[in-house]
Amino acid sequence: MSEDTRVPRSAPEVPGPDTAAIPVAATSELQLPLGDGGGLPADRYIDRELSWLAFNQRVLELAEDPTVPLLERANFLAIFASNLDEFFMVRVAGLKRRIVTGLAVPTNIGRSPTDVLADINRTAYELQQRHARCFAEHVQPGLAEAGVRIVEWEQLDDADREILTDYYEQHIYPVLMPLAVDPAHPFPYISGRALNLSIRVFNPRTDKVEFARLKVPQMIQRYVRVDRRESVDDVRFIALEELIANQLDGLFPGMEVVDHHVFRVTRNEDVEIEEDETENLIQALEKELLRRRFGPPIRLEISDDMDETTLDLLVREFDIDEEQVYTLPAPLDLGGLFALTRIARPDLKFKPHIPVTHPQFRPNTPSDKPDLFRTIARREVLVHHPYESFSTSVQAFVEQAAADPDVLAIKQTLYRTSGDSPIVAALIKAAEAGKQVLALVEIKARFDEEANITWARKLEQAGVHVVYGLVGLKTHCKLVQVIREEGGKLKHYCHIGTGNYNPKTSRIYEDFGLFTSSPEVGRDVTKLFNVLSGYAIETQYDRLLVAPLQLRAGLLERIEREAENARAGRPSGIKLKANSMVDEAIIDALYRASQAGVPVDVWVRGICSIRAGVPGLSDNIRVRSVLGRYLEHSRIYAFENDGDREVFIGSADLMHRNLDRRIEVLVTLVDREHLARIDRFFAFAFSDDVSSWRLLPDDSWERRVVNDEGEVLPSLQDLVMADRTEARARGSR
Repeated sequence: MSEDTRVPRSAPEVPGPDTAAIPVAATSELQLPLGDGGGLPADRYIDRELSWLAFNQRVLELAEDPTVPLLERANFLAIFASNLDEFFMVRVAGLKRRIVTGLAVPTNIGRSPTDVLADINRTAYELQQRHARCFAEHVQPGLAEAGVRIVEWEQLDDADREILTDYYEQHIYPVLMPLAVDPAHPFPYISGRALNLSIRVFNPRTDKVEFARLKVPQMIQRYVRVDRRESVDDVRFIALEELIANQLDGLFPGMEVVDHHVFRVTRNEDVEIEEDETENLIQALEKELLRRRFGPPIRLEISDDMDETTLDLLVREFDIDEEQVYTLPAPLDLGGLFALTRIARPDLKFKPHIPVTHPQFRPNTPSDKPDLFRTIARREVLVHHPYESFSTSVQAFVEQAAADPDVLAIKQTLYRTSGDSPIVAALIKAAEAGKQVLALVEIKARFDEEANITWARKLEQAGVHVVYGLVGLKTHCKLVQVIREEGGKLKHYCHIGTGNYNPKTSRIYEDFGLFTSSPEVGRDVTKLFNVLSGYAIETQYDRLLVAPLQLRAGLLERIEREAENARAGRPSGIKLKANSMVDEAIIDALYRASQAGVPVDVWVRGICSIRAGVPGLSDNIRVRSVLGRYLEHSRIYAFENDGDREVFIGSADLMHRNLDRRIEVLVTLVDREHLARIDRFFAFAFSDDVSSWRLLPDDSWERRVVNDEGEVLPSLQDLVMADRTEARARGSR
């Protein structure tokens, strides 16, 4: 690797928050191994990895925004750090693995993984420096001014130090485990993402300086209250590593502590399972999770005061390149700021949004208990979380099904759920009551594998039929089916959603869900569960598009239909909302639709490989991104269809893994009011009078947060909350 691509050990000058967005691809230099794409230019995609970094930059811009409440800015700093950790553990680790094994294939824009890795290191390092500067120069001073201070040991008086020393001796010292490194003690294994202190001590007996490593305990809160007698409006915290560092003499009696520094390593934590080579998927996954703890290092973060001797030791022991060393000002791991956001300071947070019960699920009187089955039997219900309550819709639906004596069977997919899930509890209750219960648990849900294994075993012990999906495919669709006996006949009630059955994340993830008793949907979902739990091979569905067999082809067919309508002068239009857009076949089809005159609106949260507004390529394509207090998570695919609009919601993003390697489901919306809600939702996102990011023809993202008169624009999420509150008052659907 050339010298100018290496990350220097000293902190460089990087663009500040008021500079232009970091470009995500040098598109003029792209060379694709993909042919001409039917006449499309070779430089038609944005690099997916750098696009992801551009997404995390948008998160950082929220932390830099002075109009965002201070504790929310701290929260966005923590989200940025957590996001970047996962990016390195999975995406960067994957690139490194392919390079090392010699299986490095060109990226989606035709570049070598080695070149992309160099760009990632450079861009990620710049963003981390900017991230640290945002905390040190803006968020931390702002919090201090508001009465939430993060202090250092030197700023404390004797009384404060006595309080903290007592806390240290009672709660921290007993769990510390300093590990010496010498000929009798080899360099210890350093677990991923843990904070560590590198310590050099002078041993008077040997007249040598020795090295020791001390892990900062992860089970102890990262920021310690200095004095718990302080009021919540004027409170001080000290970082745990700072407190420990000033008590080191007691850990090394008879030694002289020469110096100490903080460091942190990120490891490859992606999971790889060859399902067709193992009979017991759970046992294989448990072994792989154990191996994950010992994955190779991907990134080493060090405090900017670390001496060369210690750094050379770490680089040698971790066997990493200099490009993988990130020199940063303390404190490292700003993900620890999540703890501060739990402070009871509503004045430093977003104004609360209180989820409303969907108007159709409201009881007639406060003392009544709503009958969700009766409501759904009358008309389909579209719920929008977190604006509309998860607990009074999805959770209530499953709980009512578990308690209803007329319900004979419940079938559900579980991809991610919470540790104290009321959904799982309801399924267990239903099984114990003698109902037929099928739970399809996706134990390969990344970073939730261990929790899902635990729940799978509890469900099995309660008599639930637990299955793990199809070999080679993750089951990512979000489905509940309830079979109920009514008047001597069986009736199907279904919920199909865009998000996980997790009551905790439902408070911060934006998602749609459709409740329906449609016989067509009931037959479709029955067929799909038979595919998932048995040996059925099904290719025909009425209101569903199912991956991997039909979904890609179904979307491509509809995109081409819009292009044909545009060429014929008929009404056309495409509106898409997804977490990520990477799939080249879908992108190329959208380019051709744009060239045919179809207006294409793409709303994407994260990775975006499509280019917008490029003359001759994507003149009619607009791309927006919305980030805020909620994680935009729903997937929507809408087609004008010559005035007979066709709108789908579901679980699938526009990525290879979703279209080719997962069981995904989209369902059509047919109710006119539901279609109008989707239209209004997109109108908010693409309005010039609503805050959002727009993708420019040079592949950079521009944030529009004020109008031409300098007035701050409202957030889409505030507007949707107000819209749902008004709808509840009107009693509309």
